[in-house]
Amino acid sequence: MDFIDRCNTALQVLWDYVRLHHTATVTSPAFPVLLAFSGYLLFSTPFALMDLIGERLPLLSKYKIQKNQPSLQMMGQCLRQAVYNHLFYVLPGVTINWFWDPSAPMPVRAPTFTQFLTGVLSCLLVFDFQYYCWHLLHHKSRWLYKNLHAIHHEYVAPFSWATQYLGGWELLTVGFWSSTTPLLFKCHPLTTWAFMLLSVWMSVEDHAGYNLPWGLHKIIPWGLCGGAPAHDLHHQNPNTNFAPFFTHLDRVFGTSNKD
Repeated sequence: MDFIDRCNTALQVLWDYVRLHHTATVTSPAFPVLLAFSGYLLFSTPFALMDLIGERLPLLSKYKIQKNQPSLQMMGQCLRQAVYNHLFYVLPGVTINWFWDPSAPMPVRAPTFTQFLTGVLSCLLVFDFQYYCWHLLHHKSRWLYKNLHAIHHEYVAPFSWATQYLGGWELLTVGFWSSTTPLLFKCHPLTTWAFMLLSVWMSVEDHAGYNLPWGLHKIIPWGLCGGAPAHDLHHQNPNTNFAPFFTHLDRVFGTSNKD
């Protein structure tokens, strides 16, 4: 059995377990919200601990892009905003959509490994384009920036908890794309969940404020991924680096800033 076959088998075993034991959970309208929010909490916590330890951990603090350390008050403000948005914007929106269009029956077969990878990558690329257009528009329109996007730029030196320091309508827009983009490719639920978690991880890493040697922008070759350095520059110079994950759109449209 080769590598691909083993991956196909592993995906099917995982899917059989989910389908047989957790169908009620994963078909709940709250599940996508809980999955994304749990990912945000889980992925942000290590970076928050690094920020709190600060200079006492020079092995990691040397990778801090800006030396401004966020306070507990700043972290708490971001977390309160994220909880508020999910309770009063995201969860009601998802629930209304579920009653309007309930979930389809669970498929019996898991995606193949190839389908899984191509689905996740396709969703990331489309989401990257959607957010680039939305982000650029909200920086070019003074009204949209002031009323919808300015809250996210209160911190010139981003940190992990600030990833979801957004207005409610902005988070709803991002959540709408995260939920509907997999539908364009008829993605399997496993593929959809993987895309959601990976996009949350990449967003947190972008805002973490650390240029770590194991960051995705260092692992993915040819500078295709912007990572924390690119997004940190966006918070310092908001008229550049609009794409959330990759660099090709900023390069093509002349909005790239490599400092």
